[in-house]
Amino acid sequence: MDPAIDPRAVIGHVHLKVSDLARAEDFYTRVLGFEVTNRYGDSAVFLSAGGYHHHLGLNTWHSKGSAPGDPRRPGLFHFAILYPDRASLGKAVSRVLEQGWQIDGAADHAVSEAVYLHDPDHNGIELYRDRPREEWKLEPDGSIHIVTEPLDVRALLAEAAALS
Repeated sequence: MDPAIDPRAVIGHVHLKVSDLARAEDFYTRVLGFEVTNRYGDSAVFLSAGGYHHHLGLNTWHSKGSAPGDPRRPGLFHFAILYPDRASLGKAVSRVLEQGWQIDGAADHAVSEAVYLHDPDHNGIELYRDRPREEWKLEPDGSIHIVTEPLDVRALLAEAAALS
């Protein structure tokens, strides 16, 4: 087995737990200049520089109203590693499993395919690949259509194995 991670892998978007969504959105849009690309009800907002589906996600799913010191305080939800294609994502997931590490979940987000796990300190990690932008769909309001549907990890692994 090749001991190195695929050299084309990069750090992707950041998704933060926040205690007050409106306050966080105001800071990241007004102060830093990010643009809103999508909303998930009143509990999450996705932000971008330049129209990407999101560079930054903000949510209150586990942290709404929390104060500093609370174990669910605002902070890192996960960081993401962007793989250049489906085969390299499948190879990365295969490597994780071959090393005896478990995955926490997998999702098809319409714009991307993602596999989730935690490191030994329980920091969240997302391994993902983007679909080509021409496959992305827009909502009637112009926002990017993003969903959370099951991802067939076995098919992903089989495709990667077939290309090896």
